[in-house]
Amino acid sequence: LGVNQDYAEAVKWWSKSAEQGNAKAQNNLGNMYRNGYGVEQDYAKAVEWFRKSAEQGYANAQCNLGNAYYDGKGIEQDYAKAVEWYRKAAEQGNSYGQCNLGFMYEMGYGIEQDYAKAVEWYRKSAEQGNAIAQCNLAFMYENGRGTTLDYNQARAWYQKAAEQGNERAKEALRNL
Repeated sequence: LGVNQDYAEAVKWWSKSAEQGNAKAQNNLGNMYRNGYGVEQDYAKAVEWFRKSAEQGYANAQCNLGNAYYDGKGIEQDYAKAVEWYRKAAEQGNSYGQCNLGFMYEMGYGIEQDYAKAVEWYRKSAEQGNAIAQCNLAFMYENGRGTTLDYNQARAWYQKAAEQGNERAKEALRNL
């Protein structure tokens, strides 16, 4: 939604659809509660709507629910649960779920650290054009984590991310 649109009106219609079980509307309503658009910000209500949508298999909501568990907003922080929901989204091809699952593997949050699996998930996301994943994959190449050290691959992936405006990638290119 654009800044000038009527968020309260959107909440009204998404609520009607969400109450009828529409997974996309449930996820959208969760986003409205998380961000305080058209409603008072309420992380717990956001989680409630994300969960309803996620349990229907809606990948964006699965990723959003993973984010809630990761951040501990509206629900107790639980990295293992974040991994669980990111994996569900990632396995459906959701680039954000793939990137986030790669990050969890890279950092060892909620799952045993595994750089090779991080690279695998970052690549799946990066190939879909996710600039954060492209930057993360480039970092793995630059540092030889989970893959062979390869500055050419690092440069190529940083370049793709930089072309999308990723500031971290632009800085990395200057320093590479």
